[in-house]
Amino acid sequence: MGLPDAWPEGLKVALSLVVNSPESMILCWGPELHFFFNETYIPLLGPRVDWAMGSPFDEVWADALAQAHPIIAAAMAGQSQRFNDLPWKLATDRGQADTWWTFSYSRILGPDGAIAGLFIFTNETTNKVLADAALKDSNEQLRLVIEGAKDHAIFTVDPAGHITTWSAGAQAIFGWTAQEALGQSVALVFTPQDVADGAHVRELTLAARTGHAHDERWHITKSGRRVFMNGSVHPLPDDTDGQPRGFIKIARDDTVRQEAAAARAQEVERQRLSLQQMPGFVGILSGPEHRYEYVNDAYVAISGERDFLGRTVREVFPELAGQGFYELLDQVYATGTAYTARAMPLHLDNRTASEADRFIDFVYEPIRDASGAVSGVFAGGYDVTDQVRAQRQLAEANLGLEQRVDATVRHLMAAEEALRQAQKMEAVGQLTGGLAHDFNNLLGGITSSLELVQRHIAQGRIADVDRYVVAAQGAARRAAALTHRLLAFSRRQTLDPKIVDVNLLVAGLEDLVRRTVGPSIEVTVVGSASLWPTLVDAPQLESALLNLCINARDAMPDGGRITIETANRWLDGQAAKTLTMAEGQYISLSVTDTGTGMTPEVMARAFEPFFTTKPLGQGTGLGLSMIYGFAQQSGGQVRIYSEVGAGTTVSIYLARSTASAEPAELPALETVGRASVGETVLLVEDEPTIRMAVTDELGELGYTVLEASDGKTALRALQSGAHIDLLLTDVGLPGGMNGRQIADAARTALPGLKVLFITGYAENAMIGDGQLEPGMAVLTKPFSLEELGIRIREMLS
Repeated sequence: MGLPDAWPEGLKVALSLVVNSPESMILCWGPELHFFFNETYIPLLGPRVDWAMGSPFDEVWADALAQAHPIIAAAMAGQSQRFNDLPWKLATDRGQADTWWTFSYSRILGPDGAIAGLFIFTNETTNKVLADAALKDSNEQLRLVIEGAKDHAIFTVDPAGHITTWSAGAQAIFGWTAQEALGQSVALVFTPQDVADGAHVRELTLAARTGHAHDERWHITKSGRRVFMNGSVHPLPDDTDGQPRGFIKIARDDTVRQEAAAARAQEVERQRLSLQQMPGFVGILSGPEHRYEYVNDAYVAISGERDFLGRTVREVFPELAGQGFYELLDQVYATGTAYTARAMPLHLDNRTASEADRFIDFVYEPIRDASGAVSGVFAGGYDVTDQVRAQRQLAEANLGLEQRVDATVRHLMAAEEALRQAQKMEAVGQLTGGLAHDFNNLLGGITSSLELVQRHIAQGRIADVDRYVVAAQGAARRAAALTHRLLAFSRRQTLDPKIVDVNLLVAGLEDLVRRTVGPSIEVTVVGSASLWPTLVDAPQLESALLNLCINARDAMPDGGRITIETANRWLDGQAAKTLTMAEGQYISLSVTDTGTGMTPEVMARAFEPFFTTKPLGQGTGLGLSMIYGFAQQSGGQVRIYSEVGAGTTVSIYLARSTASAEPAELPALETVGRASVGETVLLVEDEPTIRMAVTDELGELGYTVLEASDGKTALRALQSGAHIDLLLTDVGLPGGMNGRQIADAARTALPGLKVLFITGYAENAMIGDGQLEPGMAVLTKPFSLEELGIRIREMLS
């Protein structure tokens, strides 16, 4: 190369450019490509730095010639190239190492156009490549975690709220694929109401301001189904320029838990209303301290206004010390034995002098949990102060003078009436105590199942959730069945009687009876030839027959024989008197077993509610009482014939009908048919939740629905001239008109209008002494919306 003064001008200019550049540059000059570099390049030379300046390129980078020569040759041929993140294994200032480089090779031409040298712009990108690889690996691990969380919806949005990533869990829950969701506004998964309210915008704004926004609300899926999501929104870390990246949302599907909690709350409220409507006072106490969980209005009326809930009896009624009530409660809780008292004196400090001393008939009934342990005490009864005072006045009158005889007689009549009322207390105590016991057991099953659902969801153990939901639903259905049995016993059950051939009914149920009682019991059916038809509710009669067969089975634990027999009965005066029935023609349906039989004492109590001889947990004591109530309401009677060790016969007597039995219809696959064009339903229901659900269901089936919450509103709809095909009305309504009165008014305006009553229970007077006119039907609560749609379609078709 010689001395610098003798170097070509082109070399000097090029070298000045390289030496003074802040970027890492190399200049290779002459045929041997003498190597020149600037200060920025020095760290890349490693052990070569002391001798590399001016040395030939092949000596400086002898360990990289295999890769370098093809690139140099191409550059010398005028094919300048740029390489990004190209791997090289070189000896650098860090020793022999795998390195990555971004560089470009370009040739330098002399004044004569010949190749004078090579210019190389280079930069080591090892740290960047390794960092990118680590980031890629981290992102892949994060992607695997996110995609594996199928029970959570995880997605990100940019600062403007547009979806940028969409996990498999989000697709599974919401229904949209990633291709469909990406680029859409986050409003995509919010309900129309929340979007109109700006909830999706407020959520991101709050997360940006505070670093966190809780998301616990109903969302919408692609199919339009609502899902309840529980999660949160957080801002993503800013990018390398300090600009916001957006937000990440992580939420789980809590729909099952939310719906189960709502159903449980609804059931608890229904139980509370049932207790509120009891004729006497009712209080529910929990734990050994007797802490109040519930009191009805009648309880408050006796005791006066006090702070009850959450406080113990001793805190609420300090004046009861020394009156015996504390000790009785402690005794019932400790022993599990009920206690009943009549006309027990009670002194209350918060009443006036004339009202402070009271007398009450009451029962303390133990409440047991699912394991059978006593968990509380049910307190119920009547204030009989007036009756007791009347008795005392009667006693005083008997000691008076002869001229007070007339007054004494009047007091006696009043006292006798009061005593008749008081004698009902024990039966009411059994009824209400049994109701509280059974419903607490059912609520315990529902509550335990829901707690397990919540725990398993929180732990991500989804597999067993359905089992606990089914258990809760089963307990709820058993509660509904218990309500129907209570209605049957009280004779307030709404019946749908039709002309029935009981022989055909028994034949249709025979196979079910055989499967129910099991192979160890022989079942014989003896049907009377030319059996008279009878007017009866067929499903209720089937239920009664099945109950009798189950009772017979339970009386024969070692096997035996059940005989089901039908017969025509003509009762003369003497026979009718014996059976406490009117003279006339009847049919009988009898179930006879060869079991243990009943003692006279058991037979005397067989029809009492909640009386059972079965072990705890194996019977409610409502079976025979339900059959008794059903037979009485159907205009018939039930009688028991039994002998200990010989067996039992239970016979249901039903009046003969002169009409022909209606032919049995072949069972059909019931589906919810859609409405015909223009079909309109007038819905009268005072409960907003039920009215909303029914309106939405009928609307989806294509019906036009006119809504009314009471009789006045319904009458205005009827008088409006609107076309109405069917009246769907609750029986018990506020405002002075019940459902039957509305139906009568509707049929006056629209003769032949179809009417469907929906009711939890109906007074006989409201529906015509338990009978329905043609074109009327009853659907008993609780019912499914699908069942409602099928019934309406049947009536309109």
